[in-house]
Amino acid sequence: MKEILTNKWFKFGVVGFIYLLWVLWIQSFLWSIGLAVIFDIYITKKVHWAFWKKKNTPDGKQTKVVEWIDAIIFAVIAATFIRMFFIEAYTIPTSSMEKSMLIGDYLFVSKTSYGPKLPNTPLSFPFVHHTMPFSKTTKSYVEWIKNPYKRIAGFGKVKNNDVVVFNFPEGDTVALNVPNQSYYALVRAYGRARVWQEKETFGEIVARPVDKRENYIKRCVGIPGDIIELKDGQLYVNSKAQQHFPGMQREYIVTTDGASLSKRTMEQLGIAEDDRHAISASQYLFPLTENMVDKLKAIKSIKTVQPTQTTAGNWDQNIFPFSNKYPWNVDNYGPLEIPKKGQTVKLTIDNLPLYQRIIDLYEENDLKVKDNKIFINGKEADSYTFKMDYYWMMGDNRNNSADSRYWGFVPEDHVVGKAVFIWLSLDKDQPFYNKVRWKRLFSLVH
Repeated sequence: MKEILTNKWFKFGVVGFIYLLWVLWIQSFLWSIGLAVIFDIYITKKVHWAFWKKKNTPDGKQTKVVEWIDAIIFAVIAATFIRMFFIEAYTIPTSSMEKSMLIGDYLFVSKTSYGPKLPNTPLSFPFVHHTMPFSKTTKSYVEWIKNPYKRIAGFGKVKNNDVVVFNFPEGDTVALNVPNQSYYALVRAYGRARVWQEKETFGEIVARPVDKRENYIKRCVGIPGDIIELKDGQLYVNSKAQQHFPGMQREYIVTTDGASLSKRTMEQLGIAEDDRHAISASQYLFPLTENMVDKLKAIKSIKTVQPTQTTAGNWDQNIFPFSNKYPWNVDNYGPLEIPKKGQTVKLTIDNLPLYQRIIDLYEENDLKVKDNKIFINGKEADSYTFKMDYYWMMGDNRNNSADSRYWGFVPEDHVVGKAVFIWLSLDKDQPFYNKVRWKRLFSLVH
């Protein structure tokens, strides 16, 4: 058995077979040329692939430095491969998913759940996203090699209520001093000239490819073909009310009999320091789950706990699609159908705001409007057929979430993976000795 395991042909056969399976998985047969490299490594040995090592040392041993270099190179390659095709670490930076996901949750994101997508910019510095360490402006990637969108086979597709990590759809253009804010929202609020000229406030304006945009995490509430609608804060999907998850929050106005709520009471309720907003001495604004509402109502000094709500027809200009033809707001929205690959829709000047970004940017067409007529790639058009599937993403912290209500559909080529489980959770409001949320360690994401 030992002779078989150490035989060069056996080693080549095993490694070559695994490599071939990988080539078949990614369906990029150009990579099959790598079999020639593997053949040389194990059989012919004509090329000195491990160039940092000395060939044929007298005692057959390498120096400690060389051994360390060898181990580091292997670790970097292995970790990069795993991160690219299988699993990636992610940290919850904001409260948009509370209390389902908390600020300070460290989790693993499965790439294989939906199938890993091949990098659009394959040449990049390992273990960083879009900028080099200790820099806001230096790109960690080069753009002279760009690959078209391609997703290889996974275990399934995005389903309703999955917690999904994805590339920020409006992150094609970024103001570097405020990278987590939508550049387009900044332009609507302050004007393009100010955003570009006030470098101290907004920073440099840069463009980013799809795979190098900021990563967001939300719950997928609408899949291709679904019709979503919000009525008085309640989400309906295909006319059915969405279930309320235990961690889902809404904003409430809490009124007391004049007594102040103590810091200890708010800590026991699980209200984070950043969420403790006092309107007056006897009135507060809190994001709360249904369970937290029940606990508050049980306190004798609490008079009322009422959800905040924007009435129907009260148009919020910051809400997608940013048109008075659709006078929607965060609590009353839609109905809106989620585009599906192969679906054809009629195009009019009125409904164009819904699909303009899809046609022009996501699916890379030349879209123009002239004399109230729509032109796509130079031809007048009254319909459009979608090339990709799209999704609707919303945060569980419904009144404090920058989500699809503010920037619209999420294209399939922006989907990164599915949040699987939490491996570490740190509470920023607690002192060092009490920071770890032990109950959340190695818990599954629901």
